[in-house]
Amino acid sequence: MTELDATDHAILDALRSDGGLNAKQVGDAVGLSQPAAYRRIRRLEADGVITGRALVVDAAKLGYGVTVFLGIKLAARGRTAMADFERTVISIPEVQLVQQVIGLYDYRLRVVAQDLSDFERILRRRIMTLPGVGDVESNVLLGDE
Repeated sequence: MTELDATDHAILDALRSDGGLNAKQVGDAVGLSQPAAYRRIRRLEADGVITGRALVVDAAKLGYGVTVFLGIKLAARGRTAMADFERTVISIPEVQLVQQVIGLYDYRLRVVAQDLSDFERILRRRIMTLPGVGDVESNVLLGDE
């Protein structure tokens, strides 16, 4: 486990708030020079504490007004059924996140759609026709946060 000091935690907080910050901006935010901030960021990356930076896209600005979380239970179990499902579901553009979970369902999906009728089309034509899909539960996200 990597030992982190207060400055390392401050750097991580700054980057969690905005992953696009450069070393100068991070340094300004935490009270370090650009070279010192750069070295610390590189060390955090080398130690595996920072494993990447994600781009966050505003789905509403792209015309996606509805976000739905789906619980998917596969009708058939086994490695082949799971592999077929995963390979196919990740090719659906509206599916933003696929997580294998333990519990009532086998997978949790985050799906975006323009509106509820668009979501219904995606559900009926794309998701329900995937190999191995059994039970599906939909939960519509009411707010952004």
